[in-house]
Amino acid sequence: MAANDGKNMRYKCVLLFGAPGSGKGTQGKIIGTIPGFFHTACGDIFRSLDLSSEMGRIFWEYSSRGQLVPDEFTVKLWKQYIKGMELIQQFRPMTEILVLDGIPRNVEQARLLEETLDVAKIIHLQCSDLAKMVERLRRRALKENRFDDANDDVIQKRLMVYDVETKPVLDFYKPEKVARIDATMSQIRVLSEIIRILVPLREDNDGPVSRP
Repeated sequence: MAANDGKNMRYKCVLLFGAPGSGKGTQGKIIGTIPGFFHTACGDIFRSLDLSSEMGRIFWEYSSRGQLVPDEFTVKLWKQYIKGMELIQQFRPMTEILVLDGIPRNVEQARLLEETLDVAKIIHLQCSDLAKMVERLRRRALKENRFDDANDDVIQKRLMVYDVETKPVLDFYKPEKVARIDATMSQIRVLSEIIRILVPLREDNDGPVSRP
């Protein structure tokens, strides 16, 4: 359940972590269908913005160049979204574990979210095959009409930004919280490894089971 530190209610969560094309979005959507988990992808929140709005224009200005949007803007938008989900009871923080994909994307965002998130585990989907990640991004661009991912220059920029800005987030959290999985395995095998990690978290969240 959500952790209470005496001042703020913090959301218990799992971070899905990995470079663009590592498959974290696909896995996150599957995990989000499992009772007791609520998946949210920061990229989907941004892409749902009205591009004629101020927030939409700010997002497109950065995303179209393969850059990260400003940290405070990102965190503010995400907090508004998750609070809205809570208010309409789509997300129930007392009984559900958040599964986050795409946030925090750098160390500053991790700091800004420290009082909001109780990070139970970080699942790092590792993929050393650059060509495979690029191909996944191209296929996704065609399938989902995500034209920002179809441009090779933008793809290379995203991968560079990940290495420079996002990867250091792993060092922000305690090493024992990080679980590494080979993302080049089949989707179902990757999912199996993720489930193995999530089961004890879910059981711990549910508390002891009373027996007759």
